[in-house]
Amino acid sequence: MFRILLLLCLFLTTPVLAQSTDQPTGTISVADSAQQDAAIATRIRNILWELEGYEDVTVTVSSGIVTLRGTTIDATLAANLNDLASRVEGVVAIRNQVTETTDVARRLNPALERFEKRMSDFIAWLPLLAIAFAAFCIVVLLGLLVTRLRHPWDRLAPNAFIADILRQIVRLAFVVAGIVVALDILGATALLSTILGAAGIIGLAIGFAVKDTVENFIASVMLSIRQPFRPNDAVEINGDEGKVIRLTSRATILLSYDGNHIRIPNSTVFKSRIVNYSMNAERRFLFDIGIDPGGDMALAVKVAQDTLAALPFTLASPAPDAWIDHIGDSTVTLRLIGWIDQRATSLVSARGEAIRLSIKALAEAGIDMPEPTYRLIGQPAAEPSAPDKEPRQPVTPVKPAPVPAEEVLNTEATAEQELEAIVNEERRDRVAEDLLTRDAPTE
Repeated sequence: MFRILLLLCLFLTTPVLAQSTDQPTGTISVADSAQQDAAIATRIRNILWELEGYEDVTVTVSSGIVTLRGTTIDATLAANLNDLASRVEGVVAIRNQVTETTDVARRLNPALERFEKRMSDFIAWLPLLAIAFAAFCIVVLLGLLVTRLRHPWDRLAPNAFIADILRQIVRLAFVVAGIVVALDILGATALLSTILGAAGIIGLAIGFAVKDTVENFIASVMLSIRQPFRPNDAVEINGDEGKVIRLTSRATILLSYDGNHIRIPNSTVFKSRIVNYSMNAERRFLFDIGIDPGGDMALAVKVAQDTLAALPFTLASPAPDAWIDHIGDSTVTLRLIGWIDQRATSLVSARGEAIRLSIKALAEAGIDMPEPTYRLIGQPAAEPSAPDKEPRQPVTPVKPAPVPAEEVLNTEATAEQELEAIVNEERRDRVAEDLLTRDAPTE
């Protein structure tokens, strides 16, 4: 029973408290007159007459109690009447019976009036807007004229790609300057910070969305400045090997030795290990030959060195060399190296000829190639009455003579030259997209 009474008390006191927040506070005077009520009503009507949106509101006052009836186009206007009436001296209580109207004509009239006012303001501002627009166009045209001059930008930038980026930056700077001038004429320079802030947020969002594209573009700028390779250079990038065709703003294009195009994103190129085989004319070839452990290894090394030195395509400096590299179960590995001028000699052809002639020279010197050896354990056999084969006769070492030119197969770099012709033909069709130049410095 006690809980029910408590709930009833809370229910009855809640409206009173809610209503008291909108009512006037203070001491209520004992005096009451019709003149005072009329003065309060007149004062409130005069106030509402000066404000917009209260044309349909009526005011009556009795014993200091103000009653408001009618409609407004906005519920906020109706709620504001309580605060307005409570500030009039002598008001005891307020009965606000004003509601929001649903009349279409009344609700559309303010919108039409606002539209007409804005159109009239626009017409009044039209001459000033025209002047501001003309100033913006003049500044932008000035920027276009400045950036159309190619000579100063080409001298400032290391290549045409960087020069074009500089021109784009200068054009953007002139566009921003034109906007600032136009807003200053209109007296709205404070709007510029809002525009720049919004542009910064949009630019940040776009940057995250196209992160890979931006990364490739920045890598293109750095590669075009550093120029780690030239057109037709033989390079190896991230495991891909071929000749460089071109460097674009997005990717580096190689022509593989199989005749295929390889497109590597510039961000990968910039971060990868780049091996440029064409930077120096000299290039080394290397191969291994297995020899019999029972043979004369010192003689084998000497024969190999002399054979490589006698080849017509090997260079005297750096000199060719040979050495025992390692030993296996049934073989000793002889490693041979030689150097060629790759501008005139094919690396693969020279290496093949060096292998063929070295094996021939070692065989003539009595250096046998190894054979697989297996040890079989079984019953001891009877000793043969006579040896199965005659003992090997020692071979007199003979220094190999220079290899005659007619015995050496063609080792000219014809395949490389044909690949260079293919690269030059492809570059001729799309020179404008290439960021590589012969005149730019290399790192």
